[in-house]
Amino acid sequence: VGMATNIPPHNLGEVIDACVHVLFTPDATSDDLMEFVKGPDFPTGGSILGRAGIIDAYRTGRGSVKMRATATIEESKRGAMQIVVTELPYQTSCSSIAGRIQELVDAGDIDGIADVNDGSSGGKTNLQITLKRDANANVVLNNLYKLTQLQTSFGVNMVALVDGVPRQLTLADAINGYLRHQIEVLTRRTQFRLDKAQRRAHL
Repeated sequence: VGMATNIPPHNLGEVIDACVHVLFTPDATSDDLMEFVKGPDFPTGGSILGRAGIIDAYRTGRGSVKMRATATIEESKRGAMQIVVTELPYQTSCSSIAGRIQELVDAGDIDGIADVNDGSSGGKTNLQITLKRDANANVVLNNLYKLTQLQTSFGVNMVALVDGVPRQLTLADAINGYLRHQIEVLTRRTQFRLDKAQRRAHL
């Protein structure tokens, strides 16, 4: 049977702090663990809008996290206003967003954009959107958030196999399951090494 799961990446330091807390207080709730794990940590940067989606995801195992690109409004060397995007939402790409903006401009769905340049290189994001003279930069930026992947949602669905059975996990369930798994792995590894050493000693 096929099952869908979608678990966002997290900051390893925060997760380990939560694991250590659970070792000392095994009955810690998801709300207690949110003191350590503040939310997902997306490698591409950007901002998360609001905490409601994160709280839902950690308490129930399902939730929607709204992500938004990091954009600034600057004046270019030629004196034109431009929107510069330096961080993107997770699982989006600069080239596809640039292509989408071009489509919207060609179709007349968005006004005030003169040019789009993808200057990204070496893993650094740099999307430059040059505006027309009479354009209001904030209005254009809000339209871009609405119509392109500069703002997207990540649907959290924390399904994992626990003892061979698929389950929807809260934050506390996930961390407890991980710790039990680690204990099992270490126990079996140690037992394997002991058996091997005893066979060797027998020889």
